[in-house]
Amino acid sequence: MGEEQFDGQDGLEERDERRDLFRYVTAEHATDYLAIMDLFTQTLLTDLSAAEVSEALAKRGIALSPESAEERCNRLVRWANLMPAARDPRVPTVAALRHTRARFQITRLGGTVHREVTKVLHLRDGAREVARELLGSMAVLLTRILRQARQPRSVDAEVLAADVTTVFANQAYFADSIRDFYAYLSSVLVRYDLAGEEYASFKGLLLEYVHLIDTDVSRHSPAVLKCLEELQPVLDRVLTALDSLPGLASADGAPVERLPGRQAEDWAQLLSWYSGGDGGMSGPAQLRSAAESALGQLLANARRMLAPGGTGGARRSELLHLAGLFAQASVEEAHRGFSAAFGAYPARHLGFGPEEPDSRSTASTSWWDAAPVDVPVSLRERGDRTARGRASRVPDPGMDIARLQEEAARELAARRAAGAELAAARALNGVRLTPAARDLLLELVSAALARGKSLTEAVRAEDLDLDVAVEVAPSGSDTVVRSLDGDTTFAGVALTASDAGADRVGDAPDGAQGQDAGPGASQQPPSAAAGGSQ
Repeated sequence: MGEEQFDGQDGLEERDERRDLFRYVTAEHATDYLAIMDLFTQTLLTDLSAAEVSEALAKRGIALSPESAEERCNRLVRWANLMPAARDPRVPTVAALRHTRARFQITRLGGTVHREVTKVLHLRDGAREVARELLGSMAVLLTRILRQARQPRSVDAEVLAADVTTVFANQAYFADSIRDFYAYLSSVLVRYDLAGEEYASFKGLLLEYVHLIDTDVSRHSPAVLKCLEELQPVLDRVLTALDSLPGLASADGAPVERLPGRQAEDWAQLLSWYSGGDGGMSGPAQLRSAAESALGQLLANARRMLAPGGTGGARRSELLHLAGLFAQASVEEAHRGFSAAFGAYPARHLGFGPEEPDSRSTASTSWWDAAPVDVPVSLRERGDRTARGRASRVPDPGMDIARLQEEAARELAARRAAGAELAAARALNGVRLTPAARDLLLELVSAALARGKSLTEAVRAEDLDLDVAVEVAPSGSDTVVRSLDGDTTFAGVALTASDAGADRVGDAPDGAQGQDAGPGASQQPPSAAAGGSQ
């Protein structure tokens, strides 16, 4: 909108010539050039002679003779920042006439460049607020423009022109503030030293302010887009009303740069920004994508700071402190401090005692002749001293073995006590046993009943380790064993406990006598119902 196009060889040459407009910013005596340009841009239609420039600069504390001022102004004329101004002055002497007749004025491009340069020089490095409130007002203004365009007979061209100019000015300011804000985000996110309180404050800025911007854009941009789409069929009426107003015409026929919104291309570009025409990404979509990218980079910085093998916090404060020490130190102290801070000592071979691969290498041995040192891959490639891939230390099982042996000894002592209690009970009907002795009785009865398919004669089961045996014989009555946690009834059998060394009962098979009772035996025989009241 309003940008000049350079086509062909003549256009390229003109573009190269316009690059000279920026030379005074970095040329020698740039301070004088900037001060001179300030003089010519502080008021409108300013024409000054070299003597007047020298006098005005002296009031600002810049000593510059009229001859040097004229030389600087002529250089600015050569760069197209200034142009000579013809004027017939009245002066008392010929020398004054020579200096006074050379008067200068600022050119249009020179003034534009200097305003931008001054703006950049006075900008702060911090964040710039986004003019997000302009989106809501743009929707209101576009609605009013659309209402006037639909009623061409009652159109107020002056009011319409004011609304159109305001819409495009708001859009330009909003887009510029968005670009500046995200450029600031990018400059901060790429910093490797972002940590601590600075990271916390920036995280709040990103999570809160960016979310606020995205919310406003998501709320107002659909309304703006809808108004722009509805305005396209009646856009000719708007342009016709704007063309009816008095405008600027160049006397030499040169093209005049019109205000934004007076051409159809301006409206097409505005619609494309909100709709993403020509297959490109719309402005609101670019904002959401930039916010997601910034949030991803913020999370990457968080992972870097929390990584166990990473560098953790930044070293920015330490480096600034070191730079302050260098600024105050003498040359000799600075050399010693640099060597101490960065380890920039002469190359010497250090002995590592018995682990040294070649004991003949001493402190005086050159690195050219000494054996190479094996540097870990993580330190050589990533600068990370954290060991990777090393096997963990095998724990000492001694304490676990001692604990398990003590638990086994206590369990064996408890079972032996239960076996001695059961063996001393003899006839078990109506006897009160401890729960441990009762459980042992159930194991032995289950083992005895598992040996015979049917209980037609007495069966004996014993545990030689515990020195206890139980004889199970068929009976016309039940056997009831009492305990603290309930009574156990063995239906149709008689139970007798004894020592394992007592005489075995009946003609039981040799392989069946003297076997230990298994802990997995059933507690309810097929021919004798054992029940307990718990």
